[in-house]
Amino acid sequence: MSTSDTSTLPLEPPADLPRTLGALRASGHEHVSVKDELRANLVARMKAGQDRFPGVVGYEDTVAPELERALLAGHDVVLLGERGQGKTRLLRSLVGLLDEWTPVIEGSELNEHPYAPLTPASRRRVREEGEDLPVAWLHRSLRYGEKLATPDTSVGDLIGDVDPVKVAEGRALGDPETIHFGLVPRTNRGVFAINELPDLAERIQVSLLNVLEERDIQVRGYQLRLPLDLLLVASANPEDYTNRGRIITPLKDRFGAEVRTHYPLELSLEVDLVRQEAATVAEVPEHLLEVIARFTRGVRESPAVDPASGVSARFSIAAAETVSAAALRRHALSGEVTAPVARVGDLHTVVSVLGGKVEFEQGEEGREIEVLEHLLRTAIAETYRSLLGGAELSGFSELVTGGRTIETGDLVPAERLLEQVGTVAGLAQVLDRLGLADATPGRAASGVEFVLESLHLTRRLDKLVLDDGRTVYGS
Repeated sequence: MSTSDTSTLPLEPPADLPRTLGALRASGHEHVSVKDELRANLVARMKAGQDRFPGVVGYEDTVAPELERALLAGHDVVLLGERGQGKTRLLRSLVGLLDEWTPVIEGSELNEHPYAPLTPASRRRVREEGEDLPVAWLHRSLRYGEKLATPDTSVGDLIGDVDPVKVAEGRALGDPETIHFGLVPRTNRGVFAINELPDLAERIQVSLLNVLEERDIQVRGYQLRLPLDLLLVASANPEDYTNRGRIITPLKDRFGAEVRTHYPLELSLEVDLVRQEAATVAEVPEHLLEVIARFTRGVRESPAVDPASGVSARFSIAAAETVSAAALRRHALSGEVTAPVARVGDLHTVVSVLGGKVEFEQGEEGREIEVLEHLLRTAIAETYRSLLGGAELSGFSELVTGGRTIETGDLVPAERLLEQVGTVAGLAQVLDRLGLADATPGRAASGVEFVLESLHLTRRLDKLVLDDGRTVYGS
């Protein structure tokens, strides 16, 4: 769940919710901690068989059970994993386990519960206004805070600092009400996430020690006993390869659980992830999604690629989007009549565009494009064997007998490619096995080009790439 999308959030809480402290007490409302709230809602989802972390793919049997145990135990959590493993997505999904609406003291900076005021100002309001204290209702989407750890992050950003404006207004410098609270206290009664925690300077990490254990904060000599009620979560890259920083030992000790994330373990999960996340502008058939997934996994496993840096899931997502963009470009420039559909020839655009997302081992300088092109060819051949192994393809081989050739390329429309092919024995079977049985001209052309390229890669068909971008199959 992404908390940045507020377009579907209710603008106002339900009208029947209590609006004063007295009415809240009369309703029978009970105050529970954030961790108890998360635990109760997680258990309820489990019993109902509902998805606990919507939008997170491939963690059902590995990461999810570990995270669930940590939440049930009431532990603050660190997610450890390489880049692009969905750590942030997983952290943001936690807000969905909170109650939809929760009561707060109206106007409170720290989302204080009416039964448990924290600041001197709120305690004074409770004494003065009593049962007439106004109560507001906070939606769960506003109970999530997040900070990307950067070298310039300060204690004031996270915890708080003295507000010179309040001092200038006449308050005494020793007055706790001169404090401007930082992001962590302002997420009181919610979930606060720190992304890339090792990048946080060690002296700044120290400021979180009391927040995690004693639940109080210190600001420039003030020591306020603020029993903050929150779940603190963080993401980090494994320390064995990052040179940017580390999580200090006392802070690691205060996190109750470390959960290791990973890339999709199965090819089908990789395909599901790409299908879910890629914002494609043209149709990318299933066989090309499988090629992209195999290509991504091949890059991760290649000895030429630095395994410590990882190959982000964003690599495969961006690949699918790039391939679809190539199909749309061809559609716009070539005058294709039918809807644009990606073809195997569009995959070559991925190598040059996405090479910067991969960190290669030292000694591979100058061979990056060569390595990626080899891995892409391997992925196409593996997908061919997976989907069309044993299929009768002699009809395609006969297309280029007697000196005939078939021309395709970036700007060759689907209709022109199919005119060159004509009637092919076994085409219907091929399209069916590729999931293209409902064949439009664009889909049929995608299937035909995939077979031609596969025959070339298995040394059954010649291929020539011309300088102008056209590809010619045949003698």
